[in-house]
Amino acid sequence: MSPDIKSQTKDELDARFAEWAVPPYRVEQLLHWLYVQHVTSWEAMTNLPKHLREKLSEHYSLHSLELARKQGARDTTQKFLWRLSDHLLIESVLMPANPVLYGDASDRHTLCVSTQVGCAYGCRFCASGLEGWKRNLRAEEVVEQVLAVERWHRQSAECGVRSAEYGMQSMEVSRSEIPRLIDNLVIMGMGEPLANYDNLLKALTILNARWGGGIGARKITISTSGLAPQIRKLADEPQQFRLAVSLHGATDEVRNRIMPVNRKYPLSELISACEYHQRKKGKMITLEYILI
Repeated sequence: MSPDIKSQTKDELDARFAEWAVPPYRVEQLLHWLYVQHVTSWEAMTNLPKHLREKLSEHYSLHSLELARKQGARDTTQKFLWRLSDHLLIESVLMPANPVLYGDASDRHTLCVSTQVGCAYGCRFCASGLEGWKRNLRAEEVVEQVLAVERWHRQSAECGVRSAEYGMQSMEVSRSEIPRLIDNLVIMGMGEPLANYDNLLKALTILNARWGGGIGARKITISTSGLAPQIRKLADEPQQFRLAVSLHGATDEVRNRIMPVNRKYPLSELISACEYHQRKKGKMITLEYILI
């Protein structure tokens, strides 16, 4: 199967275009179509020569997520149910800034994305693992969740459906005037993010890059149920992504009961890994705690 174009970094595309003797500026044009215009077909990339579009289609795929269902009003939290190319389903959740904290005019939005279909970790309070783990998401499937929501936002705006949620009056606007929607990204959807480490890091590299998603590293938070070795590995990465630990219990007895991962990585190992991460990054770690 051909790799998806959205799984490729700029360096990888630069190398491929050099092999094809294609001028480097064509990479910039391609990336603009993917990450600014959010197009879903090669034909839409109208400033690329036809022969280049044909060559790209021979070597790469260009898949987009299918929206199976959406729940929630535009001014509240909205859930997107996406159908993948193999017909499996994943969720993303779009959360507007809380007016109580940021004021009625705030237009900040946070997107929560999934990293796996299902989950193998079986936390008692989480529905993601009820049907078990199906597979890891590929890098482009993580990236595409962000692009698909941006695409939905753009299409709504182009139809003149503007609301106070975006801090703008209702009006028709040109494609180039529509601002990006997503300011913050949280990796807290379906699955254990650090169990899909390589695909996650590649996706976040693309979403963080100026030529890609353009989301600042400090506005990206990775949540984990407590995979201690991967926390240490993440600490050694150059990017300044934020870390959140799904704690939910202050003792091994409690965590063993509600979070099976604690039997493999008990609190002593988790705390040691978190201390290592804090020393390396110099950043506070968010501790998540569910109230039932």
